[in-house]
Amino acid sequence: MQESSMPNIEKQVQTLTNYLWSRKLPAEPEELRKKAIQLENKLQQDAGSLQSEKQLHGTVLNALRKTTYHWQKLSYDEKLSLVYMAARLDGGFAAVSRAFHEIQARVPDFKPQTLMDFGSGTGSVTWAAYNTWGQSLSEYLCVDSSAAMLALAERLLKGGLDSGKPHVPGVFFRQFLPVSPKIQFDVVVSAFSLSELPSMADRTEVIQTLWRKTGHFLVLVENGTKTGHCILMEARDLVLRGPEKSPLDRRPGHVFAPCPHELPCPKLSASQHQACSFSQAYSTIPFSWNQSHKEEKFSLVILSRTLPEKDHQWARLTQPVLKRPRHVHCHLCCPDGHLHHVVVTARRHGRHLYRCARASTWGDRLPFTTSPEFPLSSAQDPSDN
Repeated sequence: MQESSMPNIEKQVQTLTNYLWSRKLPAEPEELRKKAIQLENKLQQDAGSLQSEKQLHGTVLNALRKTTYHWQKLSYDEKLSLVYMAARLDGGFAAVSRAFHEIQARVPDFKPQTLMDFGSGTGSVTWAAYNTWGQSLSEYLCVDSSAAMLALAERLLKGGLDSGKPHVPGVFFRQFLPVSPKIQFDVVVSAFSLSELPSMADRTEVIQTLWRKTGHFLVLVENGTKTGHCILMEARDLVLRGPEKSPLDRRPGHVFAPCPHELPCPKLSASQHQACSFSQAYSTIPFSWNQSHKEEKFSLVILSRTLPEKDHQWARLTQPVLKRPRHVHCHLCCPDGHLHHVVVTARRHGRHLYRCARASTWGDRLPFTTSPEFPLSSAQDPSDN
């Protein structure tokens, strides 16, 4: 960063951070076509035959430009890659580390040897994987369409030098996914990359390719926004829908985390769509403009080739725990596929479960395997307590 001597780097970092967080999906052609027909019909009714066909088309196009999200593909050159590194390296590392910890904690005997990272960027997935399974991993394949990003990631592995021994051995860089469908990796990751694809068709193709290359776990991470959550639910449904034609690996997909079920996401089917997101605290890179600690808000889905263990069907905390004297408010996604707001007390649920709930944090699992008893009635409000 010092060698680059870029002006207003702090402002550029903040601008890019805000832009990535507010990013939405590009409009699909069919969606635009429907909007255009609706606008045209409305204008014809309002204006009658006052406008010619050419004027009407021009008015519709202007209206679409004003009301449709203008999605643009980001092209990462050397300068923008540095800005992205300063903005996202530490937060991305924190989110992916949290996802890897979920696997490590629940399947401690899992010792992956190979990992592929799609949209590898500055290499935060490699660092997180090395930190988690460095003793067993022998091959890391980083795939990114930006040559500048790959060069920066390689330089970071070498301690900021252009040449030298990389800190993490066995890392390989490519601009394109491996062609052979027979090659599989123990862990396949896509972190903050699916949202950079220009259409649903592209996302579908990439997700199917990543799943074909998955030997054990497919880890998908996106921003903790409605858009990020929708992308992950789209990918989850695509894998759960069943195998594609003539699959080389016929093992079906299962949801490993965070969902305790394989039913439709209750947050998507709610009257008001909510993002299923989690938060991870982390220490930031000590740039002059950075706070020492931040929170990374992210959404994730981990898909597995094997059926999860019996305790997979434990409810998941979807919000921070609200602690009050002698009771705890827990918002849970439960195995029955519904969201429940439960008041946990020692008298109703037992001393051990109460202590467990009180010590738990947002994103943890609680051992409710059926619909929780004693739900909070709709008339009650936790703020009353």
